[in-house]
Amino acid sequence: MNRFSWTAMVFGAMALLASCQKDEALSAGEQEITQETLARIADLGFGTDKVERHDDGYLVEGDIVLTEQMLNSSPDRKTLRIAEVEQYHTFNLVNGLPRTITLSASGRKVPESLTNAIQDAAARYNDENLGITFQYIGNKGGGDINVKLTKTRQYIASAGFPSGGDPYPTVNYSSGYTSYSAGFMATVLAHEIGHCIGFRHTDYMNRAYSCGSGGNEGQATSGVGAVLIPGTPSGPDAGSWMLACLSASTNRPFNTNDKKALDYLY
Repeated sequence: MNRFSWTAMVFGAMALLASCQKDEALSAGEQEITQETLARIADLGFGTDKVERHDDGYLVEGDIVLTEQMLNSSPDRKTLRIAEVEQYHTFNLVNGLPRTITLSASGRKVPESLTNAIQDAAARYNDENLGITFQYIGNKGGGDINVKLTKTRQYIASAGFPSGGDPYPTVNYSSGYTSYSAGFMATVLAHEIGHCIGFRHTDYMNRAYSCGSGGNEGQATSGVGAVLIPGTPSGPDAGSWMLACLSASTNRPFNTNDKKALDYLY
C-alpha cells in the first residue's frame, strides 16, 4: 500500500513517500538552517532529520510548524515517560474550558470540498461532547484556527502547537489535495487540528509503523514534551487519527483509544 506522509508529494505531517523530490530552492533552504537552530529544535524534543523552512518558522516531523517564539522558549516541565507507540500530548494545551474554537478558511477560490471537510472534521470532535467545541464561521478567515489554502509541494497540510493557552492559529492545506475523498480530507484536517490543540503523533517513537520507514521523531526531557495519555495502549494503535502517515484512501474517524485521549485532555 502506498503511504503518504503529512509532508508533500515529496503526501504530513510526504506524492508517494518513496518517490518524493524537492526542488532546488527548497534544498538550498534546508542547507541554510544553522546548527544552532537544529540544536534548539532537538532541545524541544523534536527530530532534526529533514527540517525545512516554513513561512511561519520551521517544519519538523512532516507536518509540525515550530515558530521562532517556540524555539526561543524555555519550558521547565518534564516529559513523564519515554515514548512508545501511544497517544501523546505536548505540555502546550488549550485552556479556559469550556470553550468554543472557531474555524475558518481562506485563500483564492476556497473549494466546497475544503469547507465541507472542515465542517466534517469539526463534527468529529463535537460528537465527542468535549470541553472544546468547534464552530465553522466561513471562508473569509478570522477563525481561532484558520485553514489557509496554499500552493506548495512541501506538505499536504501543516500546523503547530498551542501557545499561551490558545490553539495554534493556522492550518496550511495544499491546494493539490482538495479533490481527494471527503473522508481523506476530513482525516487530514482533524489530524492537523489535533496538533493545534496539543497532540503529537501516536507513533511518535517509531514513525515506521505508519510510514514504512523512519524512527523516533525525537524525545527530550524538557521542551514541548511528549506526555503519555493514561489509558491508551502501549502497543501499536492501527486506526489512530494522529498516526504520522496515511494512504490516499485513508479515512480515520476517532478510534476507541483516540476517544479516551480526547476525553482525558478535554
